[in-house]
Amino acid sequence: MAELQAILTQAIHLFFELIQWLILIRIFLSWIPIPLGGISQFIYQTTEPILGPARELLRKSPLGGGMMLDFSPVIALFFMQPIEYLLLGLVNLL
Repeated sequence: MAELQAILTQAIHLFFELIQWLILIRIFLSWIPIPLGGISQFIYQTTEPILGPARELLRKSPLGGGMMLDFSPVIALFFMQPIEYLLLGLVNLL
């Protein structure tokens, strides 16, 4: 059972670290005017399920959606940490 916990812990940590890196890469890609294709399209498709809800949350907030900068990556990264800790805590209960 301890071996399963170790594998799940590593998998969860790796998943969240990968998503965080993809979000950071997407931020840098947004500064470069290149057409979406190949790897950049994969990054956008992978991170949009996380950034889309964060963008919607910002749009509904008192700040509104009229900001010039997209702060959804900041919101997503902020919420990802507690979610990762919650999942790791659940794995440790096994």
